Amino acid sequence: MTAVITGTHFLTGNDAAAEGAISAGCRFFAGYPITPSTEIAERVSRRFPQIGGSYIQMEDEIASMCAILGASWAGVKSMTATSGPGYSLMLENIGLGVMMETPTVVVNVQRGSPSTGIPTSVGQSDVMQARWGSHGDYEVIAISPNCPQECYDFLIKAFNFSEQYRVPVTVLMDECVSHMSEKVVIPKEEEIKLFNRKKPKDKPEKHLPFKPDKDMIPPMAAAGEGYKIHVTGLTHDYKGYPVMSAECHEPLVRRLCDKIRNNVKKITLIEEYKTDDADVLVIAFGAVSRSAMTAVKIARERGEKVGLLRLITIWPFPDHVIQAYAQKVKGFVVAEINYGQVLYEVQRCARTDNVVAHVPLTGGRLHSPEEILDGIKEAGK
Repeated sequence: MTAVITGTHFLTGNDAAAEGAISAGCRFFAGYPITPSTEIAERVSRRFPQIGGSYIQMEDEIASMCAILGASWAGVKSMTATSGPGYSLMLENIGLGVMMETPTVVVNVQRGSPSTGIPTSVGQSDVMQARWGSHGDYEVIAISPNCPQECYDFLIKAFNFSEQYRVPVTVLMDECVSHMSEKVVIPKEEEIKLFNRKKPKDKPEKHLPFKPDKDMIPPMAAAGEGYKIHVTGLTHDYKGYPVMSAECHEPLVRRLCDKIRNNVKKITLIEEYKTDDADVLVIAFGAVSRSAMTAVKIARERGEKVGLLRLITIWPFPDHVIQAYAQKVKGFVVAEINYGQVLYEVQRCARTDNVVAHVPLTGGRLHSPEEILDGIKEAGK
């Protein structure tokens, strides 16, 4: 059986995400069951034996994250899937992955929170956790789909980003996106564009595993390819050996941050609708963007100049996009299923005279278009 199941399918977001990972070349999955992401693991557990992949149910989420980091260093594209409580447990080792510059993908299917919350209902409250959950100065990439087709497409993008920038990438899905069923078109294998990590070209005896190229990203050798490799979460030199000094720490941490910061415009993915003449701009992501689209269409039918900016890349936050719109619009509406996370980023990027209306929900349900229309009214005053 071929890895890519080309054709048109009717899939849930979770199943589409599993197929996207497979199409991206992922062949190792380690995870622990947790609602509402479990179906990703279930599908992978059935599909991987058909294509030569390895699936392991680990004892917990901490071990899952360790396993996929190790698999990546063995030269295999790897991933896991979880939800808020499990993601909390993974964050220490996501930080380890950042320090070791390990490409891998984590799918976080968000649910009502905090704590156990509402396991079977929608949420979007892990946004700041995805950015700041581990300790220290670091940069990550996080993207958010709003339909099953994008769950497929964006898993491929997530793997490409992780391989290109050598960083763990989080896919922030919403429960209702993960469980909705829609048409998903899977292209032919030769039509799928993949980015694979750079490999070293120097001789093994001269290789420095963490010496970056001009793009600030080191080539990555896998264990068993003849190169000496030493990886650690400690501050390290080009050889990968620990060096406990500010002189080593400063350039290392700056590079880990700047390889993402310097490429924000390349990483930024957005969708714009009716934004050219908008006086009010609705900002939403994930499932909420679907309700927001309906609200914007209703407002346009009323003759109101309203547009929609859908954030696909959540991190790094697209400051440059919001700042540019802040010069053109009167106000923003931020609709999200949390009590204020993307809101603060928009406020940071807006002008002091921009109205920034917030339409929050704390979890358990999706916005109605009418609720977003109320926010549009507030921002247009």
